[in-house]
Amino acid sequence: ALEEGAVDIILKPQMGVRAFLEETAAQLADTIRAAASARVRKRLPQLPVTPRHSADVVLKPSLARAASGGETIVAIGASTGGTEALRTIVETLPADSPGVVIVQHMPEGFTNAFAKRLDSLSAVSVKEAQDGDIVARGRVLIAPGGRHLLVRRGANGYCVSIVDGPMVSRHRPSVDVLFRSVAQTCGANAIGILLTGMGDDGAAGLGELQAAGALTVAQDEATSVVFGMPKEAIARGAATQVLPLGAMASVIARAR
Repeated sequence: ALEEGAVDIILKPQMGVRAFLEETAAQLADTIRAAASARVRKRLPQLPVTPRHSADVVLKPSLARAASGGETIVAIGASTGGTEALRTIVETLPADSPGVVIVQHMPEGFTNAFAKRLDSLSAVSVKEAQDGDIVARGRVLIAPGGRHLLVRRGANGYCVSIVDGPMVSRHRPSVDVLFRSVAQTCGANAIGILLTGMGDDGAAGLGELQAAGALTVAQDEATSVVFGMPKEAIARGAATQVLPLGAMASVIARAR
């Protein structure tokens, strides 16, 4: 028999079961492996181990400090429950709010439709990010499913690079990759926000943003659909502030 309490629960997502299953395949494999090690009459077959990479496989750490000055950049990471959390934030942003870059764990083929939906609801312009897009006031860029998003300093200010690479913290796009790139490029000119989600993607990156002088914010437990990602960041001391979802848009607006 299974040991008491050896049950895992995964909440039904806002964006549909198929997308959620694709997005969280690695987590599901981990759960099945855990069940295989429980006391059962028949042992389940061994599943292959999914490699767990840090952001190093996409972007190497750097000791260099980001150049001071420049526009404020807001970097947001989210997973399970994040689609509705992001809608709550983005649809209340003023048209001249700082540029926002987002990683929402979502498979390829879904992020473009999600961006278009947010664009139709918001005063800011929202689009699925393309390589070379400028990060500008009144614009929100969402990482395309299946690829990582990095912020770079270009000739005309900040811009984004869309790159391939292994999954980081079992996700592609990864919040850790985005946050590291923003820490290295923007430093204290950035705001990092980590929203609801399963696992720990973004916790390490939020710590790097904090170390670079950025304001770092984690969503509180009461308003999170899944408290995994913010909880891990808070436990590591990476969050300067812990706030409810309804307060996030004000944090961004005050940065103007």
